[in-house]
Amino acid sequence: MSGKLTHFDSRGAAHMVDVGDKPVTSRIAVAESHIRMLPETFDIIQEGRAKKGDVLGVARLAGIMAAKRTPDLIPLCHPLPVTRVAVELTPDPDLPGYRIEATVKTTGQTGVEMEALTAASVAALTVYDMAKAVDKGMEIGGTRVVLKDGGKSGRYQAS
Repeated sequence: MSGKLTHFDSRGAAHMVDVGDKPVTSRIAVAESHIRMLPETFDIIQEGRAKKGDVLGVARLAGIMAAKRTPDLIPLCHPLPVTRVAVELTPDPDLPGYRIEATVKTTGQTGVEMEALTAASVAALTVYDMAKAVDKGMEIGGTRVVLKDGGKSGRYQAS
């Protein structure tokens, strides 16, 4: 870790990092999140009985769309040519709820960690939106980068 926040210039003002001199490399990031809910809510979603429709399908699509719109949401993110976004929602009866994993790939000059985090977060928020009529107490948490590879800083994998 360099100990330096890269999104601030020498005067302390926020700025977009210049990545123009960085080499183009293949990059990947994987982020995870989860949403915890009442067992009854979990059953409604699992059985396809949600009044708003296919909760998991809509959440997956929302996560994919969010990854592509990350620079519109996070002020200093670079617009990137995202080459792949995958969002998986896995049922976990022990939560009860869903574990969410978002994978984003690009070939570019900066990483896609923010895109993966945004995809996982928006997928979880979409599950909340689709099921809040029956469970306003759902809890979203555990959002983090679990894998980042490519670029100068190399590989990071969460323990």
